Amino acid sequence: VRAGRVGAGLRVLDASWYPPKERNARQEFKERHIPGASFFDIEECRDKSSPYDFMLPSESQFAEYVGGLGVSNDTHVVVYDGDEVGTFYAPRAWWMFRAFGHNQVSVLNGGFKNWLKEGHPVTAEVTQPTPAVFKARLNRALVKTFEEMVQNVSSLKFQVVDSRPEGRFRGTELDQGLESGHIPGAVNIPFHRFLSETGHERSIEEMQEIFREKGVDLAKPLTATCRKGVTACQVALAAFLCGKRDVAVYDGSWSEWFHRAPPHYKVSEAKRSK
Repeated sequence: VRAGRVGAGLRVLDASWYPPKERNARQEFKERHIPGASFFDIEECRDKSSPYDFMLPSESQFAEYVGGLGVSNDTHVVVYDGDEVGTFYAPRAWWMFRAFGHNQVSVLNGGFKNWLKEGHPVTAEVTQPTPAVFKARLNRALVKTFEEMVQNVSSLKFQVVDSRPEGRFRGTELDQGLESGHIPGAVNIPFHRFLSETGHERSIEEMQEIFREKGVDLAKPLTATCRKGVTACQVALAAFLCGKRDVAVYDGSWSEWFHRAPPHYKVSEAKRSK
């Protein structure tokens, strides 16, 4: 993609997000990004009325936001982020596009970290995309609600994979100030297991083996969850690369489950006194 000129057929989006005290994603984008890229602000493109972080916006909000970034229903979208692990928030943006009916979307393998390492061009020039018309239709099959997750505890209609670190899943360490634990019946696969030491996606064979090891059957329905619906999208992406295209994400994830589920639906090895 040459500086200043991105074909109408391709839009590159930087979906970086970092804890405010650590890094400033928008500022870093202004300093250097892939030529022709636009900044996809996960703080803006969300349901701001929800008490939970990063919940999906409405169809019209999403359509207006990505249309403003020059994305139409015919555009191939490539998302990336600048996280040190290689890819962190980009799969969330990838999943959002797919949840709103847009399948022409890819994640840059290895992320911005490897783009820099390999010596590809970067620029500080911010190009203004020509606004486009995007029509969004929410694919409910790719999103699970709190109610559906509660029903599944007894019905076991779908498998649940939790992508948080093991200590948070088990309930032995706090999760960003929140007591931790997991949804009954969930299986733990920390998301970083799907990434190699360099920050690239592992091979299909390795990813299939990771799912197999944990007893997850990719031929059967699967939902991913995490803390706030971000790293769960890494599970959806890994399964997608293995050929399974219909993994749902529990959008509210643990942050909603912790506040809404009855106590016996929160499995923890360390039931701390409150």
